Amino acid sequence: MRIALDEQDLRAGIERAQSEARSSFGDDRVFLEKFVREPRHIEIQVLADQRGHVVHLGERECSIQRRHQKVIEEAPSPFLDEATRRAMGEQAVALARAADYRSAGTVEFIVDAERRFYFLEMNTRLQVEHPVTELVTGLDLVEQMLRIAAGEPLALTQDDVRLDGWAIEARVYAEDPGRGFLPSTGRLRGYLEPKGEAIRIDSGVVEGSEVSLFYDPMIAKVCAHGPDRAAAVERLSAAPQPQRRLPDRAPQPPPLPDG
Repeated sequence: MRIALDEQDLRAGIERAQSEARSSFGDDRVFLEKFVREPRHIEIQVLADQRGHVVHLGERECSIQRRHQKVIEEAPSPFLDEATRRAMGEQAVALARAADYRSAGTVEFIVDAERRFYFLEMNTRLQVEHPVTELVTGLDLVEQMLRIAAGEPLALTQDDVRLDGWAIEARVYAEDPGRGFLPSTGRLRGYLEPKGEAIRIDSGVVEGSEVSLFYDPMIAKVCAHGPDRAAAVERLSAAPQPQRRLPDRAPQPPPLPDG
């Protein structure tokens, strides 16, 4: 990928990209995309039932990333104004309706410094960061998906959607900071979850679980909810971290039954 700031850059970039693609892949086709300065990654959560009723549940800010992987997510976005928020929600609903979409889904956008937004992709599934939307809307998105799959109509309209406070999620990865935060595999010798006011933990491990090289190294998500952003940040950072000495030996999983 190359950035072209003028016609000369464009011509040179296309020629070099075509040459590299031709020698590497035998295909010299290239694609032109808009270069967005100071981009923000902001997504809209939608729900669509089997009767064509679609609503959006506000946005999530997902701009804090490492190696193109989200690390911190929050709802709502501290960057959007009401007009942009409304326009993005309307566009997300229009896209889901045009695609005849059914279920929960996420319409992702890139937003520039002037709050102009551009469609990125749609994820036709529940996202890792869905808890922040649940915390500010009070809705269980898994329940909503199951009800839609069962043929039930949505029980809420767009006017029923109300955002309460602020929520922030921090992903917890099994990574080695001494090796540039590369994934770190092995058995979890110690695992203790923080607790605190308005703290939610979503995890898929316990002490003794194995972190495999075959799956994503994320092991948990720590979420905080508060009446405003400052309160959510304070609760997330102040969540008590339980301390105790790790065992000398890693806990072993129970033996498998005979047969």
